[in-house]
Amino acid sequence: MSVNLNAAQLGYQALNDAVRANTGDIEINECFGERFIAASATADKTITIHGTPGNALGCYMDGARITVNGNAQDAVGDTMNDGEIVVHGRAGDALGYAMRGGVIYVKGDSGYRTGIHMKQYLDKRPVIVVGGRTGSFLGEYMAGGLLIVLCLNSDSADVGGFTGTGMHGGLMFIRSSTPPQDVPAQVTCRRAEPSDIAGIAQYLQRYAHLFGVDANALLGDTYWLLEANTSNPYTQMYTNN
Repeated sequence: MSVNLNAAQLGYQALNDAVRANTGDIEINECFGERFIAASATADKTITIHGTPGNALGCYMDGARITVNGNAQDAVGDTMNDGEIVVHGRAGDALGYAMRGGVIYVKGDSGYRTGIHMKQYLDKRPVIVVGGRTGSFLGEYMAGGLLIVLCLNSDSADVGGFTGTGMHGGLMFIRSSTPPQDVPAQVTCRRAEPSDIAGIAQYLQRYAHLFGVDANALLGDTYWLLEANTSNPYTQMYTNN
């Protein structure tokens, strides 16, 4: 089944009702900030959006696939559980907020607090790949999952300040010839080994395929691996004891 929807004519409430009511291929045209698109959408939907979806695109999504031919606003994939979101532009703040499964690929930059409160459980492992730079507080309070920032328009770790603040789980890879600055003592930072890169190869190859980038070049570049420092945890972060 295939359906075409005009977001500008419908408005966000009627648009979201139509997305929920249909399965198969759904194409959304003239999207100008309509929010909550594909909230809780399941694997029976493949959604293509032309324009700029509003806040909370794919929130609580549970298996659908979304392609955005444009930019996206804040909180893409908020509490996303499964599926794939591909943004052929940039994304706003709080990308993947509390994300707990699925994969998000952003061709360009993302805003502040990318990957905040990401988490994982058993086979649920969320993944975010950002091709450009990110704003400050990357991976803030990260509890699980995988964050990859490629910084393709820079040779340095162009990720803003306070990277990994409160990070107590998960893995973060930053492509750069030099390590990120001001990493907190509760987070370790080391140059990624070939075995580490092998663990993220499928996501680098997928990014390259989606956005026309040389996969071999990505795989051969220098990355810095950040993870929680188990020998120096945040012992008083949530308690006074």
